[in-house]
Amino acid sequence: MELRQLKYFVTLAEELHFGKAAAREHIVQSALSQQLQRLERELGVPLLERTTHHVRLTSAGSAFLVEARQILAHADRAALAAQRAACSAPQLRVGTVDASYDSMPQILRQVRQRYPELDVRELEAGVPEQLRMLMSGRLDVGLGPASAAPPEVAAELFRLDPLGVLVPEDHRLASTPQVPVATLATEPMLLAEEERAPELNQFVIAVCRSVGFAPTVYRGTVASIRAAADLVLQGRCVVCVPASCVSVVAGIEWRPLIEPVSLYPWSLLWRIGDDSEHVRAVAAAARRLSRQLGWLERPSRAAG
Repeated sequence: MELRQLKYFVTLAEELHFGKAAAREHIVQSALSQQLQRLERELGVPLLERTTHHVRLTSAGSAFLVEARQILAHADRAALAAQRAACSAPQLRVGTVDASYDSMPQILRQVRQRYPELDVRELEAGVPEQLRMLMSGRLDVGLGPASAAPPEVAAELFRLDPLGVLVPEDHRLASTPQVPVATLATEPMLLAEEERAPELNQFVIAVCRSVGFAPTVYRGTVASIRAAADLVLQGRCVVCVPASCVSVVAGIEWRPLIEPVSLYPWSLLWRIGDDSEHVRAVAAAARRLSRQLGWLERPSRAAG
C-alpha cells in the first residue's frame, strides 16, 4: 500500500467521479483506475461501486476513508516536522538537579563556546525523573550518582564532591573551618524531597550513621536549595549539601564535614547507544573540567 494510492482514493471519494479526480491529481483517468484496483486487490475488499453513471463508496470504502485521511494527515505532519527540524538549530536537552549546583553550568558554558548555534534546553528535575526522561527519549544528558542508573543509562563519574553543611553565619558551627559529622547529632536536619533526591538523602543518612547516630529529621520539605537556605537562615534547621551547591542566600555559610570526609559522586548520565556529537561534547567538557579543577582528587582524609 502506497501513500499515493491513499491520496488517489481520498480524492475519488470526495469527487465521486473518475474524470474529475484524475484532473485534480494531474494523472490520466486510466492510471487512477489502475491504482484504485490495485489498492482493492491488496485489501481484498471492494471500496467502490462503479457503474457507467456513477461512483459510490461501499461500506468498506466509507470505513477506509476515515482511516486513510488520518494516515495522510499524519504523513503531512511528519514531513513538516522533518522540514522544521532541518531548518532549526540543533537541540540538546539537559537535566539539572537544582539551579544552585555549579557543575552543569560550567560544563555547558564550554559546550556553548564550542557550539554557539546549539539550542541547549535545561530542565530542572530530580535524579529519578531525569532517569525516566532519559529512558523515554525526552532528555539527552542528565546528572546524578551512577548507582541510581538503570542498565539502559550510561554513567561516567566526573566529580567527587565534598559533603558539607549550610548554617546561619551566627550559628555555633559557622565559627569553625570544618565540622565533625558527630556535632550534627543534636541539630534538626532538613532532608531533600524523597521523590526528588532519594539518593542524596540516603548518602547523608549513611554518613551520620557511620559515626553512630541517626539524624533528627526536620519535619517539612522544600523543592529547592534556595527554599532550604531560607529555613536555615531562620535557624530552623541545617542542611547537608555538597560543595558544588552555591549558597544563594546572604547570611548563610557552608562548612565542609570531616570525621569522616565524605565525597558525593556526581556522574554524567546518557542513554546507552546515544553517540551523538553534542552528547559526546558534554562528556568531553566534563572530563576536561574534572582534570583542570581536580574534581576527582580525593582528600587524604576522605572515607573509603
